[in-house]
Amino acid sequence: MSDPVLEKRERIRKLCELGSKIGYSCFAAAMLLFVIAFIADFPSWIVSVIIAAMILGSVTLLPAIVFGYGVKAADAEDRGEKFGY
Repeated sequence: MSDPVLEKRERIRKLCELGSKIGYSCFAAAMLLFVIAFIADFPSWIVSVIIAAMILGSVTLLPAIVFGYGVKAADAEDRGEKFGY
């Protein structure tokens, strides 16, 4: 790939994939920990970990989704297609 715009777009796409994996993993961990906490009468340290996982998941997932849509729109624009969701 010699086009710097396409290289940058590919780098952003990879970061979006990583952010999505981290974000969704954090939400999955939070759900699993919630079930464990429910069984164990909600120890305060598990509740703190659940909150931290949800915050980390939100912070990583939001930009990954937004920039991911941007990359998809740019790819569609390059192909001459109308991009829409």
